[in-house]
Amino acid sequence: MATGEWIDLLVGTYTDQGSRGIYALHFNQTTGEALTVDSLTVPHPSFLAISPDGHHLYAISEVQGKDAPIHVIDIGGQAMRHVQSVPTEAGDPCYIATDGRWLVTGNYSGSMSVYTLSDGGACARLVNVFAGAVGGSDAHRQSTPHVHCAEFTPDGRFILATDFSADRILAYRIEDGKVVETGIAAVVAPGSGPRHITFGNDGQRAYLMSELSGMVTVFAYHDGHLEQLQVIESDHARARGGADIHLSPDGHFLYSSNRLQDDGIAIFAIDATTGLLSDVGYQPTGLHPRHFNISPNGKYLLCACRDENKIQVFARNEDNGLLTDTHQDIAISRPVCVQFK
Repeated sequence: MATGEWIDLLVGTYTDQGSRGIYALHFNQTTGEALTVDSLTVPHPSFLAISPDGHHLYAISEVQGKDAPIHVIDIGGQAMRHVQSVPTEAGDPCYIATDGRWLVTGNYSGSMSVYTLSDGGACARLVNVFAGAVGGSDAHRQSTPHVHCAEFTPDGRFILATDFSADRILAYRIEDGKVVETGIAAVVAPGSGPRHITFGNDGQRAYLMSELSGMVTVFAYHDGHLEQLQVIESDHARARGGADIHLSPDGHFLYSSNRLQDDGIAIFAIDATTGLLSDVGYQPTGLHPRHFNISPNGKYLLCACRDENKIQVFARNEDNGLLTDTHQDIAISRPVCVQFK
C-alpha cells in the first residue's frame, strides 16, 4: 500500500446493472489511489449523506411509490451495518441531507420529507412531508412537481429546497423542535429547473445549479432569504442537463457538472470580496457526471460518471482551479454519488 493520508470514501450507485448498492473505499489524499474495502446491498442508493460525527450514513432508495425508503447505516465499525429503513411517504427520493438533528430528502415525485433523529443518529422518524408545485415554462420537464434537493443553511436555522418545476427555492424554518414552511426564498427565470444548491464558506453566499437552463446563479443569503447577484453559464452546449455543484474547500473556486452533451465540469473563480464568479475553464469527463466531490484537502476531484461505470480521479491545481485526469479511474457499476467521510 502506498504511503500518504488515507480517508474513507462512500459511493452510492444504481443497482440495475450488477452493483450491490453502497461501496466503502479508502482514498489516498496524497496519491489519488483508491481501495475498495466493503459493500452493502441496498436498492438504488443514488444519494448519500454522512452524519456530522461520522458514525452514521444515510441513504435513499430511488424507487417509485410511497414505500420508497431512507436507510440508516452504522459506519462506525470495521464494516457497514444496516440499522433501519423508514418510508419517505413519497416516490423517487433523489437527495438526502442532515445536520445531525434533522434529516431531509428531496423527492423527485414532488415533495420534501423531514425526519427527526434520535439515539445518536441511529433512529429516524418521519414528521413532515411538504409538497412542491408546478409553474415552469417547460411543458415536458416541468409538468409535474419535483423537489430536487434540500440543504440546511449555514446558520442552522433554515432548510432550503429546490422546487424544480416551479422555478423557485422554498424556505423552511427550524424552530421549537419543528420545521415550519416560511415561503419562497427566491425565484429564478422561467424554465430554469433549479437542481442543486450549495453555500460559500462565509455562509453569506449561495450558489445554485439549474438543470434546464444550465446556469449557475449566485445569491446573497440572509435569514432564510436569497437575493440574486449574478447568473453565469455552466452548460455551454445548452443540453439541459446541468447536474451538481461544489466549492473547493478553500472557497476560491466553484465547480458545476453538465450532462447529455459535451459532458464535463465548468470551473469558476470566486471573487473573495463579492462572491461573484468568473469563468476559468472546462474539464471534459466521462459520460453523465451526475455527482462529484472534492477531497477534504482540496487536492483531488472525484467525478461519478454513471454511464461509463467509473469514478474519474482528477488532480486539482489549487492555484488556478484547473483539473488534470490522473487516469486512476475507480471501476464501479453505475456510480452516482461520492461522499468523503
